[in-house]
Amino acid sequence: MTDAEVALLGIRHHGPGSARAVAAALAQWQPDAVLIEGPMEADAVVHLAAEKDLVPPVALLAHAVDDPAKAAFWPYAEFSPEWVAIRHAVDHDLPVRFIDLPAGHGFAPFTDDDADADGPDELPADPLALLAEAAGHDDAERWWEDVVEHRAPGTDALAPFAAVAEAMGALRAEGLGESRRDQLREAHMRQQIRAARRAGHRRIAVVCGAFHVPALETMPTVAHDRALLAGLPKRTRVDITWIPWTHRRLSQATGYGAGVQSPGWYHHLFTAEGDPVPRWLTRAAELLRAEDHPVSSAHVIEAVRLAETLAVLRGRPLAGLTETLDAVRAVLCEGSDVALELVRERLVVGDALGEVPDAAPAVPLQRDLARLQRSLRLKPAAAPRDLDLDLRKDTDAARSRLLHRLRLLGVEWGVPARSSVNSSGTFRESWRLCWQPEFAVRIAEAAQWGTTVEEAAVNKAVGTARAAAELAELTGLVETCLLAGLSGALPAVMRVLADCAALDTDVAHLAGALPALVRALRYGDVRGTDHGALAGAAAGLAERVCVGLPPACVGLDAESAAAMRARIDEVHGAIALLDPDAATATATASSTDTGADIGGLADRWAAALRSLARREPTGGPATGAPGLLRGRAVRLLLDDGRLDSEEAGRRLRLVLSVANAPADAAGWVEGFLTGGGALLLHDPRLLALLDEWLSGVGGEVFTDVLPLLRRTFAGLEAGVRSTIGGRVAAGPLGAAPAAPETAGELDRDRADAAVPVLALLLGVRPKIPRQPAGRNT
Repeated sequence: MTDAEVALLGIRHHGPGSARAVAAALAQWQPDAVLIEGPMEADAVVHLAAEKDLVPPVALLAHAVDDPAKAAFWPYAEFSPEWVAIRHAVDHDLPVRFIDLPAGHGFAPFTDDDADADGPDELPADPLALLAEAAGHDDAERWWEDVVEHRAPGTDALAPFAAVAEAMGALRAEGLGESRRDQLREAHMRQQIRAARRAGHRRIAVVCGAFHVPALETMPTVAHDRALLAGLPKRTRVDITWIPWTHRRLSQATGYGAGVQSPGWYHHLFTAEGDPVPRWLTRAAELLRAEDHPVSSAHVIEAVRLAETLAVLRGRPLAGLTETLDAVRAVLCEGSDVALELVRERLVVGDALGEVPDAAPAVPLQRDLARLQRSLRLKPAAAPRDLDLDLRKDTDAARSRLLHRLRLLGVEWGVPARSSVNSSGTFRESWRLCWQPEFAVRIAEAAQWGTTVEEAAVNKAVGTARAAAELAELTGLVETCLLAGLSGALPAVMRVLADCAALDTDVAHLAGALPALVRALRYGDVRGTDHGALAGAAAGLAERVCVGLPPACVGLDAESAAAMRARIDEVHGAIALLDPDAATATATASSTDTGADIGGLADRWAAALRSLARREPTGGPATGAPGLLRGRAVRLLLDDGRLDSEEAGRRLRLVLSVANAPADAAGWVEGFLTGGGALLLHDPRLLALLDEWLSGVGGEVFTDVLPLLRRTFAGLEAGVRSTIGGRVAAGPLGAAPAAPETAGELDRDRADAAVPVLALLLGVRPKIPRQPAGRNT
């Protein structure tokens, strides 16, 4: 394991026991140079570890200069052996070097020859699993905890590394093959060890994965390693820096797996003094009490006893995470898996977020974002939190613009959320903030658009507009530009929008684009934006929708009709916002089919709905508009006061006549009732018509229309459904309601008998007047 010059410290990445062993070995060995498995480019930024502002968990981020999307991470936690080695070298003013292959080689594909000619075709995911199996354990994690993580360093701090090296050597000698990439990496590490020797270092400590130790113990010839490295792909130019990381991102289940299933627990094992189990259970009790779970100190004492007893019964040197969680579930959580999941999320995994100093290399866009975060008091945090903004305040408005600009750049730091404040106005916004480490890569990618957040967002918006293929995408982009305060991008986006709208003849596309444009006008009002061009574009789209809607609805199938109904509802709401006269429309407008003078936009939209309502199929379904859309048009006209209930009843009577197909009638009823069935209660005649039609539908036809009817009534309010059912069960719906019975003469004796009880309930003394003798009751 060692010679006169080199100590090979084989570790498991992110293992607290390995970290303690490395600290003890370095203190005993006292090297004059430390070599660490990691990308060579990190030599340029390793000196930042001396900064007090570099707080783990952190990660080395390397990305290709010409393509920032090509990136790789090397995360380190406080309990990572590599971080312990870095801190030892910095604290003792020792040279520290990274000896793995340069990250620039990793962004190029390797050859398909990934196996040794005499070895197996695949490298096992975890060599420790084979060692655990050889030791008779079915759980590699538990075995590793018992033999390494729960053991304190002995008098000879190098002895554990000798044992691990021997075990790994036996595995590789038995045919555990390494990949082509591993062979190249190990050849490069050997070259760097030779370079450290040539530099005059006499006591060299090498911290690397335990699997590589056998390959570094026996040095082949220099020519052998040079021949191997001659096959490396061309090196890509990269930038490297430190970025904040999180304990959650160290977890295997998050996508950037680092072999750590319980980083919060490992952090506690590494940092806690004395017995870690009682301290950890105390933290669990504090967490559960904060969430209103009844946990006392007696619960903690019993949980500690149970965890230690389970460890003895299972033959473990110390209660591990399995025993501790079993004790938490049984004692602190009283068998509740819901409460246990809270402990897992907050303590076993955790949401710790690291910090990096301002001196760390960063693109100008990242520095501008950091400046804005400080000035707006929006500190990134790994734990999700809600943020309510009042856009009438300058600071909150600036926060809103920043979050919208970042979303446009692909940095989803904030996601719009349901407001916790009961307000339907446009001056409030609610966000869910959660910072993710990979945002550093997205910021590096967005740096191609500009050096500041505003400049990058403007250029990205213009580039997105020019590449847009659909009108709805452009109107949504206009809305985003207003929300983000990107006045510099609006003229270019609006020019593209106008060109696209002029060429698009699909009414569905126009109808889908209009609501976003009208919402943008509302947001412009709140933010004081000049939206003259927006109003003109919205009015033009609305006019084209009014003209093209009725013929566009003819001959649609069920799926297309459902999509168009949603479009019609959105356009109806958008026109109500776009034309202030729409809100004051009354029944003075003509309720007949002959039409009336159309003045404003709301009137033209009402005329389009009337035309749609009249497009009944005369020669088959393909000759008219589906019943779903005709019924919806009638309902919207009725809600706006442009049709009275008598006219709506007449139309319903015609639709439900025997001359119409039952499926078309059921679709008409669905469109008419969607959005609220209370009108059936207010107008008993409509309910009577519907009941009469349903009663007369034949059995076979009823089976066909039943799904439509069930879907229609399932969408009604629960109270409305209950009341409708009660009225139908009560008797004939067309009859006038019975007059209430007249009240009879008061029975004073029975009323007086209840007075004492009422007085007792109300806390007053009863006064019962004496009744004259012989009075009739």
